[in-house]
Amino acid sequence: MNIFPLSPYNLIFPDPALASDEGILAYGGDLSVNRIMQGYSKGIFPWFNENDPILWWSPNPRFILKIEDLHISKSLQKTIKKDIFEVRFNTNFEQVIQECAKAKRPDQEGTWITTNMIEAYCNLHEAGFAHSFETYFEGTLVGGGYGVVIGDIFCGESMFALKNDASKVAFVALVQRLKKNGFSVIDSQIYTDYLASFGAKEIPRDEYLDIVKNALSNPRNF
Repeated sequence: MNIFPLSPYNLIFPDPALASDEGILAYGGDLSVNRIMQGYSKGIFPWFNENDPILWWSPNPRFILKIEDLHISKSLQKTIKKDIFEVRFNTNFEQVIQECAKAKRPDQEGTWITTNMIEAYCNLHEAGFAHSFETYFEGTLVGGGYGVVIGDIFCGESMFALKNDASKVAFVALVQRLKKNGFSVIDSQIYTDYLASFGAKEIPRDEYLDIVKNALSNPRNF
């Protein structure tokens, strides 16, 4: 397996088809807005632990949710109808990513949302590429997540919940907003039971890369 070094002097990535099935493709470079967005435009994203070099991934298979395939369970529908959460978008991006970094996840020690990643994605947000979806209970942020827009794809990065169903309500609101604005796909990168419950499915990397190419010629506003 080859892991390609990235030059600090240009934004060129190797062909994502050269990544292992696990997904690791390259290392190095930086977390500038231009480099990260160049990566996303080729189906590549950064993911690494504290004290590791910057690692760039393009896994096979890829885990996506087609907007039209959203499934909402009956229990979640009941929660949504109760209207106990207020939904907002892009009003508290930095706190959302901070909460995602603090969230405890099964079989995961620590977090890949490092200080450098937080700074990088806040820069993406300020540049208009990264967006947050949020739920509030009695005025307090209790759930949500964030991601990056490429064309008509929303690349979901992470979610958190401090109350039952808080992130699920936020996610459904996100999908509804994306549908209204003409998006086609949410990229969830790798399989999770959480997103599978909403209808997300695995597809071959080559198929996802074709989706990305088409998305770039079909830009949508979040």
